[in-house]
Amino acid sequence: MSSILFKNLRLPDQPEKITELRVEDGRFTRNFSNDASPSTEIDLEGHLVLPGLIETHIHLDKACIMDRCRLQEGTLEEAVASTSAAKSEFTEADVYQRGAHILEQAISQGTTHMRTHVELDPGIGLTGFRAIRRLQQDYAWGISLEICVFPQEGLLNNPGTEELLCEALENGATVLGGCPYMDSDPAGQIQRLFELAERYNCDLDLHLDFDLNPRGMTIPEVIQCTLAHGWQHRVTIGHATKLSALEPEQFRETALALAEAGVQVTALPATDLFLTGREATHNVPRGVAPLARLHACGVTCSLSTNNVGNPFTPFGDVSLIRQANLLANVCHLGTAAELARCLAWISEESAKLIRLQDYGLTPGCKADFIALDADSPAAVIANLAQPMMAFKGGRQSFERKPAKLFVPTSPN
Repeated sequence: MSSILFKNLRLPDQPEKITELRVEDGRFTRNFSNDASPSTEIDLEGHLVLPGLIETHIHLDKACIMDRCRLQEGTLEEAVASTSAAKSEFTEADVYQRGAHILEQAISQGTTHMRTHVELDPGIGLTGFRAIRRLQQDYAWGISLEICVFPQEGLLNNPGTEELLCEALENGATVLGGCPYMDSDPAGQIQRLFELAERYNCDLDLHLDFDLNPRGMTIPEVIQCTLAHGWQHRVTIGHATKLSALEPEQFRETALALAEAGVQVTALPATDLFLTGREATHNVPRGVAPLARLHACGVTCSLSTNNVGNPFTPFGDVSLIRQANLLANVCHLGTAAELARCLAWISEESAKLIRLQDYGLTPGCKADFIALDADSPAAVIANLAQPMMAFKGGRQSFERKPAKLFVPTSPN
């Protein structure tokens, strides 16, 4: 039975106090079995310890393909079309190599759990899914990978896609996604996805209402289906940028309805800011789902990376802390409490959103955690603190050396 004593660390609820944590067989424990001495002691050098960060929405299969795409208009339509063209050349080895690069970056940014969306359609078949399944196994030492399969190219209008989704859900995928705006009947796609979710007893995570026109929202259809199928707290909508364009009264009404139905919202600030608002000549809208106002109405929220190095988002380093800092800047969140909430949207609130069990720093929780050089949870976001090390099940997964300055000596 392996046991580790982590000493000389600080916890988020009392960051001024030096304390210690005990880990036995990959989980936090109050006391070691039979009061035995730990087999290993690790000094965390006074660093702040937090539960591992959680990426709730990313696309590993189409990351790092900018060299294969032409970016001219910067619109969602162009991103979908150019990525679809590039996807026709994807191989399993190619998807694996690019996905591995992103996973290694994510691990070194303190992410210990990730939900990745994987596109399925008759063109790509299960090629991307098979690569991601291999990555899921090969990188389990550093990150837990949850697979959400979805029909980026449409479902009802794309015969053969539903059969692929079902095959993936029968072979390792655990979440079903959707892209209603890619079908001529968005409500029909939503209804069919709920039927499939009920058949496979899986959660739903939908790309939804991704523009700044307040008309034509499909959120009401999702709320209605959630209640009709009894899928409360098992449905997430990503992007949902239309919410930022609603008048206050309509926004509050919608937010309260989301909260009552247990429909959750993920903001994807890097992508949403890059793709939306391009038609504006002045007073350019921010175009990000207003998480603080949603949270105030009782909606469970998270924020995430979405894309890295493709026409949807031509940049990125898979740092969730950077995404939280970006959201804080864009949404005027600057108090200690607001910054701590931004951190929660990439940690404990994200865990709640994806129904992750045994998450945290208390006895019984899995020992997935990170250590940072920061004074407080708020300072992590305000100062873009970099994780110095991470542990998965108590086993160290990476280490980052602090920068070293070479100050010239004064001449005699």
